[in-house]
Amino acid sequence: MEKINALISPHSRILPTLISYSSFPISLSLPNPNKDVQKSYSRRSLTPSLLTPRPTRSRRTSSTHFRRLSCTRAASAVEHEPSLVVKNKAAEVSNELKGTSIFLVGMNGTTKTKVGKLLADVLRYYYFDSDSLIEQVAGGESAAKSFREKDEGGFRDSETEVLKQLSSMGRLVVCAGDGAVQSSTNLALLRYGISIWIDIPLDMLAKEAIESVGQCSQTWGISGSDTFSEALAKLTEVYEEMRGGYATADATVSLQKVASQLEYDDVEAVTAEDIAVEALKEIEKLTRVKKMMEEAARPF
Repeated sequence: MEKINALISPHSRILPTLISYSSFPISLSLPNPNKDVQKSYSRRSLTPSLLTPRPTRSRRTSSTHFRRLSCTRAASAVEHEPSLVVKNKAAEVSNELKGTSIFLVGMNGTTKTKVGKLLADVLRYYYFDSDSLIEQVAGGESAAKSFREKDEGGFRDSETEVLKQLSSMGRLVVCAGDGAVQSSTNLALLRYGISIWIDIPLDMLAKEAIESVGQCSQTWGISGSDTFSEALAKLTEVYEEMRGGYATADATVSLQKVASQLEYDDVEAVTAEDIAVEALKEIEKLTRVKKMMEEAARPF
C-alpha cells in the first residue's frame, strides 16, 4: 500500500510527533504534554482544521452597520456561550483534574461530538476526534474507507497508533471511535486518562443516521435507502457487539437517566450542557476517590 505521510496543521506552539509503522506511517501534531494550554489560545475546540490561524480581513463599515454587526455577534455569543452552571462545575473539577485527559466512548453521533467540544471549551483543553484524525492522515473519508476495506488489520493498527499518541498527551478531550474499545491494547491506553461512556438511545442515533448518512452510518452499514426499523436493527447489532467495551469506561452518562433526573418528558430535550454537567460530576467523583486512595496510601 502506498505510504501516507500527513502532517496535521503545523503550529509554532504544537509539538510534532512522528510515529511510523509497517504500512501506514502517521505524522501528527499534538499538544506538548510538558506545557499547559497557553492563555493566548482561543477557547474554541482545536480540531485539526482550526489549529492554523486564519488571516483576518479589515474593511470600512458605517457606524450603523457596526452596531448591527455587534448586536448579531453578541446574540450569537449568548447562544453559544456555555452556561454558568457548566463553567462553575468545570472550575470546581479543573484543579483536581490536573490536566488529565478525557476519553469519550460510545456510539458516535452529533451529541457525543457536541459534549466533547463543550468539555474541551470549559476545561480549556484541546479537542480531537480519533476517527477524524485517521481520516486526515489517510487522505480523506473515502481513502480511509478504502484502506479499511483493503487492509482491516492495518486500519486497526492505525487506530491503535493514533490512540497511543493521544493517550501520551495531557489536557485533551478525545471522542474515541469504536476501535478504542475493540482490543485490550486500546482499552489499556484509555487508562492513561478518564474514560466516560456517553450512552445515547439507539432510536435517536437511528433517526440521525437516516437524516444524514456519513462515515459513522457507513461504518454501521446504514445506507440512505434504509428505513428507520432497518437502521435501528443495524445499530442494535453494533451496540450489542460494542457494549462490553463501552462498559469498561470509568463512568457512564446515560441520556435517559439525565432526562429522568431533570424530569424531561422527552429524552431529546436533553442538551449537550446537561450531559456535560453530568460528565463533570462523574469526573469529580473519580478524582475525589483517587485523592482519598492516595491519602490512604501515605505512611503515617
